[in-house]
Amino acid sequence: MPPQDNQSPDTKNIVLAVLLSALVLIGWTVIADRFFPEAAPQVVTTAAPALVQGAPGVPAATVAGAAPAIAGPGAIQPRDAALAASPRVTIATPRMKGSINLVGARFDDLVLPDYRQTKDKASPPVRLFSPSRTADAQFAQFGWVGALAPPATAQWTADRPALTAATPVTLSWTSPQGLVFRQKISIDRDYLFTVQQSVENPGAAPVTVQTFGLVSRRGEAVAAETNVHVGPVAVLQDTLKDSDLGFEKLREDGPQRLTSTGGWLGLTEKYWLAASVPDQKAKIAATFQYAAGQYQADWLAGAVTVPAGGRVATTAKLFAGAKEVDLIDRYTEAGIPRLDKAVSWGWFEVIAKPIFHLLDFLFKFTGNFGVAIIGLTLIVRAIMFPIANKQYESMAKMRLIGPRMKAIQEKYGDDKLRAQQEIMAIYKNEKVNPLAGCLPIVLQIPIFYALYKTLLISIEMRHQPFVLWLTDLSAPDPLTPFNLFGLIAWQPPAMIALGVLPILLGVTMWLQQKLSPAQMDPVQQQVFALMPWLFMFFMAPFAAGLQLYWTVNNLVSIGQQLYMNRKYPAPATPPSAAVIDVRPNTPRSTGPKPAAPKASGPKPTAGRRRK
Repeated sequence: MPPQDNQSPDTKNIVLAVLLSALVLIGWTVIADRFFPEAAPQVVTTAAPALVQGAPGVPAATVAGAAPAIAGPGAIQPRDAALAASPRVTIATPRMKGSINLVGARFDDLVLPDYRQTKDKASPPVRLFSPSRTADAQFAQFGWVGALAPPATAQWTADRPALTAATPVTLSWTSPQGLVFRQKISIDRDYLFTVQQSVENPGAAPVTVQTFGLVSRRGEAVAAETNVHVGPVAVLQDTLKDSDLGFEKLREDGPQRLTSTGGWLGLTEKYWLAASVPDQKAKIAATFQYAAGQYQADWLAGAVTVPAGGRVATTAKLFAGAKEVDLIDRYTEAGIPRLDKAVSWGWFEVIAKPIFHLLDFLFKFTGNFGVAIIGLTLIVRAIMFPIANKQYESMAKMRLIGPRMKAIQEKYGDDKLRAQQEIMAIYKNEKVNPLAGCLPIVLQIPIFYALYKTLLISIEMRHQPFVLWLTDLSAPDPLTPFNLFGLIAWQPPAMIALGVLPILLGVTMWLQQKLSPAQMDPVQQQVFALMPWLFMFFMAPFAAGLQLYWTVNNLVSIGQQLYMNRKYPAPATPPSAAVIDVRPNTPRSTGPKPAAPKASGPKPTAGRRRK
């Protein structure tokens, strides 16, 4: 920190925090990919799943050694018509509604009644899966490939009409050769299906088959924010694969094929996930592909031989639902490796998750998300109080020594080194630390980023209200003077849609500057005078919860500044720089005394000595 800069530590902290946060949010991914690439799973070199053209409307699973392929193009049909076109097994649990298509044994009709499409409680529930050939098609499927495996158009038989948390359903299909294929499907009270796949061979010859699982969708999921991955995602060989399996990569580079033992793969959105989980002991070939507007992630297990008169069974799972942090963590602990990585915490997960858990606890305790954010702000400020107090004490002392510093600059002019030495002597004598604001910056950046990520990605904060017009703290403040606070039916662009909270944020930043020492450099005075209003526009597109946190943080800072300004009041009329003694009041030295100054009168002549 340059000694001649007497600007407000709070103002500098805010600027540095936002700039560094922007660097983290935007640049870290690029830097990490360039210098810290993740180890990629082994690329498949043999027995890779082949792409096979499927029958209209369904993926193919009829060619030996080939994983199911993406279906060919076809006409879009209404969802109701698609649901009525085939027999189904109803899914009915408190948190899951829908049905399983008996043609192909496909999960293609899932609705999440706990979540609404908008913040309006009367809006339709979120739909996760929809049948093939519908506009928003997305589905999952398990099955077998092989010469005698069920074809894609096979119609399965169910042993009961409905799947509930208490009553599993068994689907069965018998081949013309007498092989019996079964899928026993069960579901817990949340979003996890368990599928036990078995093959019985009553014949006289062994049969070879391979199990598969897939998740497929039409079109791309909307990526509304940066640093939130949507699209194909997987954990293979205990390594998260997300950004290198994006929609664009599959379109431009073609299918991506990897191998793993166990793991999982699927398609993710900001709040929702569909993940197919093979048997964790099985060696699989994973394929991520795109064709005809459809994206698919699938796995194909190794070939197994069903002996004559024998039976072979494996167990797979399907997660299809909301990425609730505690639930995802519980499934991870239950044996789905690193499923918690489906939540896009990023590199700051070690800080973001504890902040989330604290905020979630406060939310459950208070019942109001805005109150929880205020509580989080006060807790953070209380923890940082000793550090912040030192910062404001140093800032108050800087106000007192400011005139002496200015006098030193005027006295030594271009001799920057001498001015630096003199000012450092003042710092030491007055016990002022000009770097006192650095540690609060370091601590505030990860907290700010963690709250940003929590508001951005955690579904627990989605559509949570505060008070009055703030009905969704995970979205920007909607009340803006640019449309006369809603009286005009026009929504301004995000960067100028100044809500009430961004305005309050700018005003509180301005008040902080007024309570802080003025900058010595006139250019800096102009720049920092504009900062509150620039940041007001900069923060307008961010979540209202983040704006609330920053505004409350500013108010607490203003209170601390007022206290310190009273404790260390500046002189009512500072003396002019011309009469200030620039020498620091250093303690007396116990060493040899300095030489006395020479007299200004005439020098004594040689030989004249005092007798």
